[in-house]
Amino acid sequence: MSSQDYSDVDKKEDLKVLHGMGYAQELSRSMSRFSNFAISFSIICILSGGINSFAQATSSIGGAGAGIGWIVGCCVSGFFALAMAQIASAFPTAGGLYHWASILGNRFTGWLTAWLNLLGLITVLGAINIGTAFFFVGTFGGAFGITGTAGEIVGFVAFITVLQALFNHFGIKLTAMLTDASGFLILGATAVLIVACLVFAPAIDITRLWTFTNYSGDAGGGVFPQTDSMTYLFLLCLLLPVYTITGYDASAHTSEETLKAAHSVPRAIVSSVLWSSLIGWAMLCAIVLAIPDLAAGAKQGWSVFFSTMDAILPGWLKQLLYLAILISQFLCGLATVTSASRMLFAFSRDGGMPVGSAGLAKVSPTWRTPVNAIWTAAILEIIYVFLAQFISIGGTNIYTIVVNSTLVFLFLSFTIPIVLGMLAFGTAKWPTPGPWNLGAGLFKLFCILSVIGMAIIFYIAVQPPNDKVLYITLAFIVLTAVLWFGFENRRFQGPPIGDQIAKRQAAIKVAEQAVGETGH
Repeated sequence: MSSQDYSDVDKKEDLKVLHGMGYAQELSRSMSRFSNFAISFSIICILSGGINSFAQATSSIGGAGAGIGWIVGCCVSGFFALAMAQIASAFPTAGGLYHWASILGNRFTGWLTAWLNLLGLITVLGAINIGTAFFFVGTFGGAFGITGTAGEIVGFVAFITVLQALFNHFGIKLTAMLTDASGFLILGATAVLIVACLVFAPAIDITRLWTFTNYSGDAGGGVFPQTDSMTYLFLLCLLLPVYTITGYDASAHTSEETLKAAHSVPRAIVSSVLWSSLIGWAMLCAIVLAIPDLAAGAKQGWSVFFSTMDAILPGWLKQLLYLAILISQFLCGLATVTSASRMLFAFSRDGGMPVGSAGLAKVSPTWRTPVNAIWTAAILEIIYVFLAQFISIGGTNIYTIVVNSTLVFLFLSFTIPIVLGMLAFGTAKWPTPGPWNLGAGLFKLFCILSVIGMAIIFYIAVQPPNDKVLYITLAFIVLTAVLWFGFENRRFQGPPIGDQIAKRQAAIKVAEQAVGETGH
């Protein structure tokens, strides 16, 4: 849907839904359905996670990690996406997961989901930008005399994060234009990469894609510890698709900026996961088929993608592809700033932050963006990246530990509202579905499959060398219990419900007039 197809009736319906949840139309509602799809497609970015984490396939079970493991892992993400889409259609707000967990559960479940999602978004932004920094070092760094020291990585991340925040600052139209372009760039660059891998491959052995080979330990460059269990290694290879196919909650976080959100957002969530899964599978299979010697490639560990490109591609084509991938990774981070800032904004307007909520909930009348939330998210990510590069725990870089903690936090923030939605569907808390409706039976089936998926994700995320993730997760649970029962239970009121929504209508009108919204 484009703005030309957006009628006054559509606008009134979007406002009615938003006002019915107690919120003003302060953000600019100008994103098309494609733009809402593109922002999630850009965050998923198969050219980021799919390439930077590619070794998790080859260094576990070899070619089958891409040929079979990717499909299984994408199905797990697909279960979450389908369940979330059903909820997003009924409750299209910027808070997304936080609001769902509050409305379908209670203040505590909303508060817990908000912190899980917010911490996950800030740290995944750091992971994306650190990955971009190392990709730059490995491709173009030598031309600039950059070798990848901790200080250089922090400086590079700080530079691109400021740029990402600036683009976000100057309005959702600019952000949407860039993420729209990112969607086309990802599609184009991936198509070229697939064709190049198949054309320049020394030989193509299609059986690689379903052949299981144990490349753990030294045979896989030490990516995973040595083990004889192929079942265990198959589960570990799922880290690649599960880590890559996430971030589709961005479509929900930009609900208040999307035309006909109740229709557009659920479709964008599902289609971004579907297309990323299919195109990503084709890309990974092509890379696996292009590796000259699979055993030698697996032994390269995390460098397997670069060593393959060095071995098969002409220099000019390789550099062109690297440039497209680098730009895609930068725009992936830009879209993540959008998602994190909307989450922070939505949580803050309900007084969720212990300090500074009023400032973080402010929307610029000029740009119609939550500028304070944008810059706060950027600063928090830079601080995290600094700590991640300079602090180690037990000899393990904190970045490595936090990346897998991020996976747990994000998917837990997905799981909580999904479980609550399954229990609340058809009750007084959720009497009728939104316009995008799977039906009670299918919705609850996908909810159950999501819970099973969460159990698998938690299991593989805490395995060595990431076993410290378990202790971080347990520490987080203990800390949240102390904070909630000690302080937040008395302070945090949650989103408006019942009579509070009706009492807000006058304030909603004032807030909309303050930013020049003429939808009333």
